Amino acid sequence: MPKTGFDLVVIGSGPAGESAALNAAKQHKKVAVIEVNTQVGGACTHKGTIPSKALRHTVKQLMRFNNGTLFREIGHSRQIPYPTVLKHAISVVEQQVDMRSKFYGRNNIAVYKGHAKFINDQHLSVTRADGSVEELHSQEFVIATGSRPYHPPDVPFEHSRVYDSDTILSLEHTPRKLIIYGAGVIGCEYASIFSGLGIKVELINSFENLLAFLDDEISVALDYHLRESGVMVRHREVYERVEANQEGISLHLQSGKIIRGDALLWCNGRSGNTQNLGLENIGLSSDGRGQIKVNQRYQTDVPNIYAVGDVIGSPSLASAAYDQGRAAASSNDKDVRFVDDVPTGIYTIPEISSVGRTERELTDNRIPFEVGRAFFKDTARGQISGEGTGMLKILFCPSTLRILGIHCFGAEATEIIHIGQAIMKQPETANTIRYFVETTFNYPTMAEAYRIAALNGLNRLTGY
Repeated sequence: MPKTGFDLVVIGSGPAGESAALNAAKQHKKVAVIEVNTQVGGACTHKGTIPSKALRHTVKQLMRFNNGTLFREIGHSRQIPYPTVLKHAISVVEQQVDMRSKFYGRNNIAVYKGHAKFINDQHLSVTRADGSVEELHSQEFVIATGSRPYHPPDVPFEHSRVYDSDTILSLEHTPRKLIIYGAGVIGCEYASIFSGLGIKVELINSFENLLAFLDDEISVALDYHLRESGVMVRHREVYERVEANQEGISLHLQSGKIIRGDALLWCNGRSGNTQNLGLENIGLSSDGRGQIKVNQRYQTDVPNIYAVGDVIGSPSLASAAYDQGRAAASSNDKDVRFVDDVPTGIYTIPEISSVGRTERELTDNRIPFEVGRAFFKDTARGQISGEGTGMLKILFCPSTLRILGIHCFGAEATEIIHIGQAIMKQPETANTIRYFVETTFNYPTMAEAYRIAALNGLNRLTGY
């Protein structure tokens, strides 16, 4: 078996693995990346973030055409088949693969295509598709193998009408009615995407409310707008069994209800890709969801082996994964940052983003706060662009004016949030809501909502 030596070997080429490899290469380390698929980019590029958000963008364009008064004057609304929309959306994947492949080439990072398995804490084997095996030796390793949709054993995923968040991107027909089980981030995103295509959607939520980690007001707004777009949202429902045949899907709920549709999209959790990695050969184990425990340095219980990204669990975001990978590969401890303050980014239609604490958290912890709101329908840019749905909410301390949380629902929320995040990260008295009234914003812009919300909140302090 051929053997090759490196300073660092990264398993996985998604956001976490890529950033780890590039940071190590910038520090003049000899680096290798192992990718089990034929192309780099990981699930983020091929099955998750990139194709699903590109699909959302395409659907939103179609919705804009169908709902716009100008377009109605020049033609009828268009119902475009899902496979056609998907084909146009995922063209961006090729661009991403080409760009990321060049990253490795420019930085002299060796890329191995095959399945990695630890032999011991300094050696692993790479088994290629043709069966050939090569052994790699390294001083350090980073496990960045990502995650996959969780498959309960009693759900017939082998049936042609049953999909998960990976396989839905290969759906070759347009269902009349889609059942989505699981109303987490992925479930809510796909509910808004498919309803935007004019497909009937049943969204089954096991909990009291949608996305309970959000600010209550935002959660209620999401629920309302999904229903307004035609989604049937069912709360506090748990599945009992799934029946699938050539006629359709029957989802039996513990409440006694039977929900019928043409296809089922299962969006109920994910599992870390740690199977067959040979963790037992290095004294490591994963939990019931395939996740690996790490410390604040992203070290596992084996000091020279690190783990980052979805494989370590929450927050399971591409944004966090990039920073985690970079931190794990840093030689200088001063450059290591444990990622624990990531803004949420939820690409429903409209989208959602937040950073900091919610009203419920502040109230439960008896922390005084005041609220400033700006509704997009009251902004000039919102009126011009037709993006009047949504709001920006700032939570701040009444005495110090320190910003405690920012919550946004509406167009470009995931972009807008970073303005507030930048002020919240400022030290001591520089974190203040007064920044937004003492700084001139471009007009008209969606960012102007910060000025409106800040004035609204400060006016509350005076009783007006």
